[in-house]
Amino acid sequence: MRKILFIAYHFPPSGGGGVQRSLKFVKYLPGCGYDPLVLTAKPNNERRWTPTDQALMDEVPESVKITSVSLPDEVHVPGKVERAARELLGMRSRFGLTWMREAITAGLKLVQQEKPELIFVTLSPFEGADAAAEISRRTGIPWVADLRDPWALDEFQLHRTRWHRNLEKAQMEKSLRSAALIIMNTPESARRLAEAFPRLRASSIVSLTNGYDASDFTGEVEPIGGGKFAIVHSGYFHAESGLTEHARRRQYKLLGRTVPGVERLPRSHFYLLRALEQWLKEDPSIENQVRVHCVGVLSKADQALIEGSPAKRLFECSGYLSHTECLRYVRGADLLFLPMHKMPPGMKAGIVPGKTYEYLAAGRPILATVPDSDARDFVIRAGTGVTCEPGDVPGMLAALKEQYAKWKSGASRSDWDGEFVRQFERENLTAKLAAYLDQVR
Repeated sequence: MRKILFIAYHFPPSGGGGVQRSLKFVKYLPGCGYDPLVLTAKPNNERRWTPTDQALMDEVPESVKITSVSLPDEVHVPGKVERAARELLGMRSRFGLTWMREAITAGLKLVQQEKPELIFVTLSPFEGADAAAEISRRTGIPWVADLRDPWALDEFQLHRTRWHRNLEKAQMEKSLRSAALIIMNTPESARRLAEAFPRLRASSIVSLTNGYDASDFTGEVEPIGGGKFAIVHSGYFHAESGLTEHARRRQYKLLGRTVPGVERLPRSHFYLLRALEQWLKEDPSIENQVRVHCVGVLSKADQALIEGSPAKRLFECSGYLSHTECLRYVRGADLLFLPMHKMPPGMKAGIVPGKTYEYLAAGRPILATVPDSDARDFVIRAGTGVTCEPGDVPGMLAALKEQYAKWKSGASRSDWDGEFVRQFERENLTAKLAAYLDQVR
């Protein structure tokens, strides 16, 4: 077994979408000849993005050694001075720098004790790249960067100004320069990275998508609708940031806070609510026939949108559920809702929401309100998707009616392309990762 230092801030018992990639790599790497030495942070479970899911620890092989470092509670909440320094000078967060320092200290100790052959860091927090680079510099062990999001090249990310965005791009290039391999999680983000930073060796940039675990999709599941047409959305909405951007669009445009033409609000339930409200006007009987299940932590803005809508009686919001229970909803849905942000003409989105792959594996119909993107390509190719542009209320309404009519008539979809979808299976993806690691060694 070849040892690998595996640095991952997001790791069980923390839950949420951010841990799945790391967890599944660690679960399947031993079967590919690699023994991961996990270096993570003790969970800060009071935050929206890091709920507890203790059951995920059961998937970690008993042979895997886990080292957890503690970060002071105060670093998670920036003070006024820190916020001012970040906004005015583009300084890095105290949280990120603290994680970097702790990871370097603990990582060097693990290297001395365990003698790993490689260093692997999954990002974010993006300061983890500097931690891995510094451990590599001091030990001579090559390091691999795994980007769960495209960092400064992520068009969905919000920056204080255009200058801050460019500063982050410069930091990104600097931090990744010494990596032996850079793994992006979509084909488009890999293409974008090579184009943005020609000084990085193109041969060191590869794409390895997120995916689903086949073991999570065994056995039969009961429909979750209870005789009603069940629309399911799992994970997070982004209504709060989208509403703020919409209200301050002139300011955002002037400062260059967002990429021109990108609109964040469609990556929420805002326009779905508009479509449902129109449907209710046209056919009040759906109140007793249709339910929208929101599985995940909702922000106050998310909740307020629902409470202020005439369609609120269609919604059932569970809050955070374990990953196993979440997948029960996904697999038992009559329609899965996949929203993304709006993109400017001619620009392809660089991200694919992690839930996409589990939606594909479920084989259920998907209402995908997505722009030109790898996500759109995957959903169409899998054969289960009904697509329309983000924020297209008439398109959403037509799709809802169409899928509802099929449900009522008992029509089932038979065009799911399982062979295509299986390329996203986590064990297959981990085998590809191991092959890349072999090349680095």
